[in-house]
Amino acid sequence: MRRRTNSIRLPALTVLILVCVALIVVSGGGGLDAIRGVIAAPFEFLSGLISRGNSAVDDIGDMRRTYEELTQYVADLETTLAQLTAEVVALREIGADYQRLADLVNYVSQVQNQEVVAADVIARDTISALRTISINRGARDGVRVGSPVVTGQGLVGRVVAVSANAAHVQLINSEFSAISARLETSRVEGSVVGQASGNLRMTLLPQGANVQVGDLVRTSGLGGNLPPDIVIGQVTSTRQFESDIEQTAEVRSFIDFDRLEIVLVVTSFEPVDLSVFEPTPVAP
Repeated sequence: MRRRTNSIRLPALTVLILVCVALIVVSGGGGLDAIRGVIAAPFEFLSGLISRGNSAVDDIGDMRRTYEELTQYVADLETTLAQLTAEVVALREIGADYQRLADLVNYVSQVQNQEVVAADVIARDTISALRTISINRGARDGVRVGSPVVTGQGLVGRVVAVSANAAHVQLINSEFSAISARLETSRVEGSVVGQASGNLRMTLLPQGANVQVGDLVRTSGLGGNLPPDIVIGQVTSTRQFESDIEQTAEVRSFIDFDRLEIVLVVTSFEPVDLSVFEPTPVAP
């Protein structure tokens, strides 16, 4: 048995010695590098694949983090935009309120001989022929039937009904409204009446009277229903025919009646009742 083992070891040892000698010879001639390159090539390829795979995994992780960060950033921007939009709307509303109040203060400063009370518009009917608004001031505040209602842009209308803490105002563009008026430049007098369309028309102007587009129209005070010199509007066009005994003019108010929010009621003015001077019919 021992002899057989020795016979196996001897050839193996011989082969091992020959391989070592061959490696030494090949290494001396530079051939070992070529063999090493051949053997290492597959491992380098596998190593490259693994490295690229790890890099791809890292890139995917980075992309995921970047996407989440961008999503959060967009959400933050949307929140900020919503807050800024709300602030802009609030600032615009404050600016509009300031402008309305400034116009009212400007009107009051120009008519120091008038007593006024500010009122909020609490209801409106600007569609039907009546064209009225309701305000939150009434008899307790000195408001009476016939009190003029104005803004910084001019005449709004007249109070037609009053309760203790509210009042009903007929707008000047109502079909039932007629206001004695005059042109600021020529002092020509007429009557401003409301139209079904909601526009204003100045009638009863003498034929041949000097009526110019752009003329301001103010209250004349005739009839005692309104104080004089309150702005009604501006002439936008005129119409005159030879067969007519009078001419008319279209008038545009400076007031947006559909957006009225705050008005002034002139409480110091008391309408004059001229009906007492009308002749009494004599009984037959």
